[in-house]
Amino acid sequence: MRKFWWIAVLVVVLDQLTKLAAVKFLTVSPIVVTSFFNLQLVYNTGAAFGFLNDASGWQNMLFVIIAIIVSLFIIAMAFRLGANDVQVMVALMLILGGAVGNLIDRVRLDYVIDFIDLHYQIWHWPAFNIADSAISVGAVLLVLDVFGLGFPKRHD
Repeated sequence: MRKFWWIAVLVVVLDQLTKLAAVKFLTVSPIVVTSFFNLQLVYNTGAAFGFLNDASGWQNMLFVIIAIIVSLFIIAMAFRLGANDVQVMVALMLILGGAVGNLIDRVRLDYVIDFIDLHYQIWHWPAFNIADSAISVGAVLLVLDVFGLGFPKRHD
């Protein structure tokens, strides 16, 4: 199943490149892309949806430790998968790439760079990034696999 590791690497590379672009180009004001989508630079010291964003700083180390443990667990799981577990492997590589992408930010900057802002009228979804998107897609793929939905199983 080593042929799927490139997915995690691609997620990390795309995540880091888009975050560098966000820091360079989104410093003054948001860029309005559509009536429901902006590009806006946000420095997130919390977790998903801004959870613990207002904590005093201890949360960053907690999230670093969690990301390392989750990444190691995913790597161990990936080595146990069989050739017919394509959907689970893709899901795990997306989650791994996302976790590592955000981990790099936390270790390097003490926060995560977010820049995708979805909204409807006055309602805003919390800003997110490519890593967060990969984690979400990976999680959906895992749930679909549990219910037997998604990629067809290989029977070699």
